[in-house]
Amino acid sequence: MEFVFSQLSGFGEAFVALVVDPLTYVYLITSVFLGITFGALPGLTATLAVTILTGFFGNKIPLDYSLIALLGAYVGAIYGGSYPSILLNIPGTAASAATAMDGYPLARSGRGGEALGLTTTASFIGTLIGTVALLIFVWVLLLISKNIASPEKALLALFGILLSGTLMSEDLVIKGWIAGLIGLAMAMVGMDPLLSEPRYTFGWSYMLSGFQVVPVLMGAFAVPQIIEGLRHVEAAKMLKLQGRILPNMIAIRRHMPTITRSGVIGTGVGALPGVGEDVAGWVSYGVGKSVSKDGKNFGKGSIEGLLSSETANNACIGGALIPLLVLGIPGSPPAAALMGAFKINNVIPGPTIDPEIILRVVAIMVLASFTMFVLGLFTARVFIHILRIPQTVFLPVVMVLTTIGSFSVGGGINDLYLMLGVGFVAYFMTLLKYPIAPLVIGVILGGLFDETFRRSLLISDGDLSVFVSRPGAAILLTLNVTLILAQVPAVRRTFQALKQRVI
Repeated sequence: MEFVFSQLSGFGEAFVALVVDPLTYVYLITSVFLGITFGALPGLTATLAVTILTGFFGNKIPLDYSLIALLGAYVGAIYGGSYPSILLNIPGTAASAATAMDGYPLARSGRGGEALGLTTTASFIGTLIGTVALLIFVWVLLLISKNIASPEKALLALFGILLSGTLMSEDLVIKGWIAGLIGLAMAMVGMDPLLSEPRYTFGWSYMLSGFQVVPVLMGAFAVPQIIEGLRHVEAAKMLKLQGRILPNMIAIRRHMPTITRSGVIGTGVGALPGVGEDVAGWVSYGVGKSVSKDGKNFGKGSIEGLLSSETANNACIGGALIPLLVLGIPGSPPAAALMGAFKINNVIPGPTIDPEIILRVVAIMVLASFTMFVLGLFTARVFIHILRIPQTVFLPVVMVLTTIGSFSVGGGINDLYLMLGVGFVAYFMTLLKYPIAPLVIGVILGGLFDETFRRSLLISDGDLSVFVSRPGAAILLTLNVTLILAQVPAVRRTFQALKQRVI
């Protein structure tokens, strides 16, 4: 109980410190507004919003303000995707795809204002549910992870790369693993962290510092989206917004069980490394349809269906931050971009992270959720006008911002070459249905894997038994092997055969 009170006291101090600082509101309002804008414009994503702001603010301002800007954009962008989903039937982000199922039918029936009011309130409550879960479970996991040493860290990093590749692959899982291993190989370039000798630089001094995180983030996430957006410019007819954009508190109270269940589902899905908000929305929507008495009306303008999706995708944010802060493994693509910001600020998420940073993250998430709620209700019609901006106008602007953000990190033209090179490779990978997020996660976690794996071997004089002699390492090694074997066709057929016999 004393521990709980101490953490609540620490959260209160962090919250008050943010509230009394005038600059907090400047960064919050600006970043949440930009996030909602990115989410509302089809073709842009939360990952892109966080990535671009990482380039501008990542290491240019104090860490607290940087976290405010990035988390504010993250929260705003996941919510902002509901605008085009409801009014255009085009998800602004992948996270809001399930929202369109019932949001658009509601708008067509003249209830667009009511739908936006409900999604704003559901997103607000969902974000708070995920944040509360973050505050509770992150400490439990941190206490468990205190005994993690180099062997466990190496296997944990490898597990994060393999798991993200497994869960994010569209067709063949091997493609996700290949993307993750490419990122892992990229992380090996530069100065050896143990021996301080150059590796794979081919005499190019720029590569002594390795692949810079921000140009890689910009190239991997921004360039393919911009190219694809310009290739497929869509003109969609927006429905006229009818009704006042105010939260229907009677409907919210009536559907609180649905909102609570969806918040828990979204948080749980977000805590799975590499899954993301889009999966959370669809899982919650599917569960809601199967257990609801109104399930037959899902997809026809069901309030319950709308709340199921929109609560879960915002609750997923807090869930995605749990593995990021405790294990150093991003829970979603935007969280991977956020981890890049931590890295360039010399903050290493994981068991050794400063607990005060976690408390500040929680306090920022609470303030960002309130800011998103207020902006969503009182400036919704501004964002609706933004929706009318043609893609041919805003995508080139985004490309300029991406270029400036990438250039501003190192101030050299080589950063732009790296961004474009990674961007074109990532674009062709997407054409071949190779997921990009595992590549970025491989770049971010690759350094941790490289250093801890080799340090483990140095300590044990090259004895590989160090990865099985420790209980934690043995468990993680088993998880890695199981994850790989589960995708081998022969093993899967054997498992299915055994399952049939048991049945």
